[in-house]
Amino acid sequence: MGSKWDFPYQSRRMPVMARNLVATSQPLAAQAGLDMLRRGGNAVDAALAAAIALTVVEPTGNGIGSDAFALIWDGSKLHGINGSGRSPAAWTPEHFQGLEQMVQFGWDTVTVPGAVSLWAALSERFGRLDFETLFEPGIRYAQQGFAVSPITAARWAEAAEPFHHLADFRAVFLPGGRPPEPGQRFVCREMGQTLREIASSRTESFYRGALAQKIIACARRQGGLLSLEDLADHRPQWVEPVSIDYRQYQVFEMPPSTQGIAVLQCLKILEQFDVSSYPVDSAESVHLQVEAMKLAFGDLFQHLSDPETMQVDCHHLLDPRYLAKRAALIDMDQARYPHSGIPAEPGTVYLTTADSNSMMVSFIQSNFRGFGSGIVVPGTGISLHNRGSGFSLEAGHPNQVAGGKRPFHTIIPGFIARDGNPVLSFGVMGAHMQAQGQVQLVTRIFDYGQNLQAATDAPRWHVAPDGELALEPGFAPAVVADLQRRGHRIVLDEPQSLFGGAQLIQCLDGCYAGASDHRKDGQAVGF
Repeated sequence: MGSKWDFPYQSRRMPVMARNLVATSQPLAAQAGLDMLRRGGNAVDAALAAAIALTVVEPTGNGIGSDAFALIWDGSKLHGINGSGRSPAAWTPEHFQGLEQMVQFGWDTVTVPGAVSLWAALSERFGRLDFETLFEPGIRYAQQGFAVSPITAARWAEAAEPFHHLADFRAVFLPGGRPPEPGQRFVCREMGQTLREIASSRTESFYRGALAQKIIACARRQGGLLSLEDLADHRPQWVEPVSIDYRQYQVFEMPPSTQGIAVLQCLKILEQFDVSSYPVDSAESVHLQVEAMKLAFGDLFQHLSDPETMQVDCHHLLDPRYLAKRAALIDMDQARYPHSGIPAEPGTVYLTTADSNSMMVSFIQSNFRGFGSGIVVPGTGISLHNRGSGFSLEAGHPNQVAGGKRPFHTIIPGFIARDGNPVLSFGVMGAHMQAQGQVQLVTRIFDYGQNLQAATDAPRWHVAPDGELALEPGFAPAVVADLQRRGHRIVLDEPQSLFGGAQLIQCLDGCYAGASDHRKDGQAVGF
């Protein structure tokens, strides 16, 4: 892959090139990962230390009560792990009867948090350092405090808005009754103690011990149906990544219940066209990608669920003959609006790491919507995600809410190889922007030859749930007008947070290049 090392977009950053790299959405977490590499750890140790630290320093996107997924290149093979949890066994469709849509907050959105179990499983299988060592930076930031970074502070104020009335939430995340300002020191000693207990018990306390008891006591007081048995029965799941060939590269994603299949479908549809024949950032290029993405979303939200209840094999949705028929539906002169049920509102962290022994990790961890469910377990600093809101209430839908079932997940780590060799570890935060963002990065890097920082800096598009097309500042007025002529309903004033945040590490000759999105506080660091 020949990259053009020019930077055509306004940028605050340059790619970082080194033999060991960490790229995250928050600088202190990036430094936590780098510290593990300097202490003799590998890319998995670095990823875990960064992920654990992120629960403290970027609580607007993830927490100790998150779910997580990861793709791990061990030097010769790619592995996938699903760290998402199932719904409480006591949930039934009848429990949600009378609702027009799934609730967004509270205990009826809380499925078993799986991130903590993934930390232990990854460390045990691939890590070098002692498990407790990985927690040291996160514990230090929680107990001694850290200065809140600017973009995180802005997200904090936005995400905290629905939860001001919750006493347990206020006690932890609204010190002095309000969200912290940029540069303000934030301390959560309870969170530090919880991380210490998870580390010393190798996560047993969280699922079967004292922390589990506190979580369930909170659920019982507040009417939640999550049980001790639900927590104790949880296990992360090692899975085989799904992939397609795209322009002589192999693109890998997590299988359902994540939306990774939408990336693969979209790219395979785009492969039916000569994308690079249209100028980059042109109306033709944007229109083609958007129409392909909408077709992929239309399939995704009709069929995707926990793989145990999917009625269509995900590999059938990737059949080249089927996708060629889907591609034939694209009209280059007219926008179409195939049905989809795209979820909105981001609340996720993504990171990637690589070491000098060719190990790479693509890792994503999420509370779903900002601070998740709004539930904070007293005395622990544990904020619980609201992944259960990803279920459907439609009777007979494969993703219909039920007990003991994994909901649809938006979070997806990505990975690209060529001829059995790693090329790119990457991801984009931000709900369903993740699939759209990955497609945009892939086309920019592999169709247009842009380097990874330029591809990250470029303006993005975003297909909204109602089919509206949001465009980030940076597209030429003539392009906007052309897209409107083709029937796109254009929105130009959406906040920057809508367009996600990417982290990438690319393999070069003898080293790596790392990039971090200016839409987040983070950085790529290495040595």
